[in-house]
Amino acid sequence: MRATNKRIHFRSVKSSIESLEDNKIKVNIDVPEDQIEVAIDSAFQKISMEVKLPGFRQGKAPRKVLEAKFGKEYARTEALNDIVGDVYFQAVNEHELDVIAQPDIEILEGQDSGPVTFEAVVEVRPVLDIQGYTDLVIEVSDPSVTQEEIDESVNRLLEQAAERSEIDRPATTGDFITMDLAGSINGEPEESLTAEGFVFEIGSSFIVEQINSSLEGAEVGQKIKFGGAHPSEEHTELEFQAEIISIQEKVLPELTDELVSELTEFETVDLLIEDTETRMADMKKNQMPGQISTKLAEALSKLVNQDVPEALIEEQTQQQVQDMAMRMAQQGMQFEQFLEATNQSIEDLVANMREPAEQAVKTDLALRGIAAAEKIEVLEDDIDNEIENIAKQYALQAAIQAEEIDFESEMTPEEIDEYLAPNVEKEKKTLEESLRERGQIRYLKADLLKQKALKLVEELVKIEDENGNELNKDEILGENTENDSDLRQNSNNPENTNPKEEDPSE
Repeated sequence: MRATNKRIHFRSVKSSIESLEDNKIKVNIDVPEDQIEVAIDSAFQKISMEVKLPGFRQGKAPRKVLEAKFGKEYARTEALNDIVGDVYFQAVNEHELDVIAQPDIEILEGQDSGPVTFEAVVEVRPVLDIQGYTDLVIEVSDPSVTQEEIDESVNRLLEQAAERSEIDRPATTGDFITMDLAGSINGEPEESLTAEGFVFEIGSSFIVEQINSSLEGAEVGQKIKFGGAHPSEEHTELEFQAEIISIQEKVLPELTDELVSELTEFETVDLLIEDTETRMADMKKNQMPGQISTKLAEALSKLVNQDVPEALIEEQTQQQVQDMAMRMAQQGMQFEQFLEATNQSIEDLVANMREPAEQAVKTDLALRGIAAAEKIEVLEDDIDNEIENIAKQYALQAAIQAEEIDFESEMTPEEIDEYLAPNVEKEKKTLEESLRERGQIRYLKADLLKQKALKLVEELVKIEDENGNELNKDEILGENTENDSDLRQNSNNPENTNPKEEDPSE
């Protein structure tokens, strides 16, 4: 069973809100004296568990003894520190505030005795007026397969059987140059950059890009110098001297049925061409939803023509860094190793992620604004279905980890659902209780609102290829649109509380 991070509910607590400038809200909270006394009792119980007093077992010292030893003022201070987070969280839930930053909390009255009045000023997510979403046009690559693309694919196959022939003309892109190479770093000869009979294809990659332009037009016997900055080490210059030994061109064989049957599983050229076209068409079709998702996210972000809260950008950037670190860990690489391999600091990485983070924030705000403008609603059935879907994922993961189900199982989807049903119900109940207790239902609701807003935008958007031809969305997206779009990924993990609603007293 998953931890629920239970919070105390304070009855009789009154709260009100007041709108301020710059997307900020003032939350006024009044806690009656009897609730403070309950919190003080809890504080003394906590103190008794943490100290040892002569004559008493740990945790058994009565309140009067503790009060005489530490003073009621100390316990009251501890109590106020303990309850501030829960009281604030309760008020945020009551008024359904979408907070995006830690609050500034001040105790106005009751620090020493009596009822307590809190004041919390917190930044909330703005709801923007979004214009132009009904007229969006996005451009994607042409999904049709061209003859040029087929020829390129076939030529790559022919290159497997290509031969090299020496030539006496000047070298050009695609030719193979054999040379004696001597390299140096900052003027000092470097053995690792020196080689005899080094073979290089003009147009391919090398530690110094200038090699390609320097070898264009080269002739046998010619000596050439080239160099440039090291691609990943600052203040490091690389220099090379090359003597051209030979120049060879690549000679492709004739495309015949015999060659095709030798190199592939196909017997004829026609069958190879047909398969090539089919595979390329399928590949383009499979890539299209992701391409549309990326283009649509970019288009939606451009509808937000105002500055967005810095707190949202910082949070999104932090989330992207955490996601990257998690992916690195899954691949067996430490995050520090990745930074070292890419020759960048964490500050460099954060700076590079700022622009995509800002775009993601703007896309999110655009979808929320569209949902508000269209008066989109999320019903209880929507929430119930989403919780059940998440519960199914948990139950399936648990069954796979317990080796009760494997991917090679002959069970049908219906049989798997029937097998998981009891655990799904348990997971669903636990998850729903946790979400409601922690006030996370509204974040789940916000995700569903954005999904509905996105579905509306997908129905309205016009998709064109680079030639201006309108594409049929039903054909290129099919029936699985909802599963293909990255924009539909939930931005809040229901297992986690909102990071901006952690206990402010900590």
